[in-house]
Amino acid sequence: MPKRYFERLQTIDYLIRIKGTGKPSQLAKRLRISERTLYEFLKMMKDLGAPIEYDRYKESYYYGEKGGFNVKFTKSIAGVIPLLSLCIGLIAQTCL
Repeated sequence: MPKRYFERLQTIDYLIRIKGTGKPSQLAKRLRISERTLYEFLKMMKDLGAPIEYDRYKESYYYGEKGGFNVKFTKSIAGVIPLLSLCIGLIAQTCL
């Protein structure tokens, strides 16, 4: 997947969170993608659990619940915890 894919996902997510997407045709044009591609993004987001809804009066998508996508790599501290426990145990033993 090209980097642009994730940038578009983040942009769609941001605009949905602020209820500033506009009509589907406007959003697709803003993202420089086809409406069909926009609908594929929205379907994928919904499949991943996003409660995306559309307000016909405000002409904008929005989330039915608070939340949003967070697409980034997060380092795991799982490997650090055993090492930290070992260090704390060694310190405790030397102090006794």
